[in-house]
Amino acid sequence: MRYWLWVAGLIAVLIAARMAYVVIPASGALTPVSEIGVEGCQRIAVAPGTEDVTVDPVTGLAFISAQDRRAGAMAQTNGVYVLNPADPSQLTLASADSPADFRPHGISLWRGEGEDGAPITRLFVISHPAGGSRVLIYDVGEGGALVHLETVSAPEIRSPNDVAGVGPRQFYITNDTRFGDTPLGYLESFLGLPLGTVAYFDGETARIAAGGFIYTNGINVNAAGDRLYVAAFLGREVRVFERNPSDGSLRRLASHRLPMGADNVEIGPDGALYVGGNVAVFDFLAHAADPQALAPSIVMRLDPDTGERRTVFMNDGALINSASVGAVQDGRLLVGAVFDGHVLVCPHAG
Repeated sequence: MRYWLWVAGLIAVLIAARMAYVVIPASGALTPVSEIGVEGCQRIAVAPGTEDVTVDPVTGLAFISAQDRRAGAMAQTNGVYVLNPADPSQLTLASADSPADFRPHGISLWRGEGEDGAPITRLFVISHPAGGSRVLIYDVGEGGALVHLETVSAPEIRSPNDVAGVGPRQFYITNDTRFGDTPLGYLESFLGLPLGTVAYFDGETARIAAGGFIYTNGINVNAAGDRLYVAAFLGREVRVFERNPSDGSLRRLASHRLPMGADNVEIGPDGALYVGGNVAVFDFLAHAADPQALAPSIVMRLDPDTGERRTVFMNDGALINSASVGAVQDGRLLVGAVFDGHVLVCPHAG
């Protein structure tokens, strides 16, 4: 009996140590908050939950995924919006052609050629309807108008958070946890278990392409299509993969640690990564429960080759709470958030 008590005690100590390893950095205790890059920021009202933002490098238009996560039922404001950062008065709902239960999350814009060689633009959108998560593929028309082409679901797309389009029908998604929004999923997160994955859909079937992430989150691909970047929120890192465009396979090249919970990943004109993130996870949880509670925000610029990083935006939450994305466009930084109903458009020198 004494032996088994000793074993149980040891297991309890190991579990507590593991939780401390994950929780203490995530709490924000190791990351002091200051005000960086906040001067001149303009607050643009959109709709509740501006969780992801991506910019079309050709037109300069910004696509914004908005979902009211505090609404108990389907919110009429849910959708993908298009904003002209040069003229913020130009804001339109682009996703009128969407299912009635549309709950958008991560988004990705892809430009390339169709089978006939004609240029095409696609927007990939993760949605979380009651029947199960899936990826919607839209054709992008003039002014960013979206036409729904198809919906993709598969067992490998089980807990999707973000998406990266790499072809007309091809994409990667991040499964943030193995067990999703369940008690086991919460335990998985608190223990920091590396059960998050990346799945690849080749246009016909899906398969797991990489794993071992502690809460996989943002994902993006470089302009050449041969590098894939994956953020781990609780792992507090961005991993760099070499991508084989012919079969979608991945080979890990590097892992860059960040002093924050890394959320969505956007790419600047020079190839640098812009990572929006969470400074203090308990402040974020308090903000989720109470809109008046502030949660600090951070956006970092990361060189994917060297790992060199610097903070380009930080705020205590008064401007925007727990930033989830930072996208760069023509001297501007666009910052979105999980719950707030606005984006910030801030001057950004690069």
